[in-house]
Amino acid sequence: AAEQALRHAGPSFPPPSGLLPSAMTLLVAKIIYFLGLVGWIAIRYPAQHRARKMGVARSAGGTRDRVLLFIAMIGQFFIPLFYVFTGQPAFADYGFYPAEAWVGVLAIIASLVLFRVTHKQLGRMWSVTLELRDNHKLVTDGLYRYVRHPMYSSFTLFALAQFLLLQNWIAGPAGLICFGILFFMRVGREEQVMVETFG
Repeated sequence: AAEQALRHAGPSFPPPSGLLPSAMTLLVAKIIYFLGLVGWIAIRYPAQHRARKMGVARSAGGTRDRVLLFIAMIGQFFIPLFYVFTGQPAFADYGFYPAEAWVGVLAIIASLVLFRVTHKQLGRMWSVTLELRDNHKLVTDGLYRYVRHPMYSSFTLFALAQFLLLQNWIAGPAGLICFGILFFMRVGREEQVMVETFG
């Protein structure tokens, strides 16, 4: 009776926002993360194809560098993809917070934009492992005029997006941990090679 009286009393008001279903769910967050990985591959593959056409003047990577890259792949690809497609390890889920996931969406967009720009600015001077190309030139313009490692910044943003989108205590922080290992164990050697080559 009270509902009928309210219905006839005038315009109805929407229920509090907490009662409305959110457009952001765990499934949507997983799909966004997966699409982010697809975007990452779509940016990386053409750059890698172009770089292979350049001769290698010096390789400074070796087994250690390949191991570090593999560790990064475990944290930023294998573990999160396993979680996206299986939901495991479910025991490490800590609930789902849509606001946190929306910040993750912004982070993954920023990461992909930065990733694309850095690949474009490096051009054929880029390689996956620590290699110097024939007639290698040190890129010091564009983003590289202001930030020493903008591509690593894009990886950091992507790992942060992974943490925010995949709200699981293993799959979420795996990217930050594994990329952190790569960064801190690789960047010094990379800079040493640049100093030795370009002064």
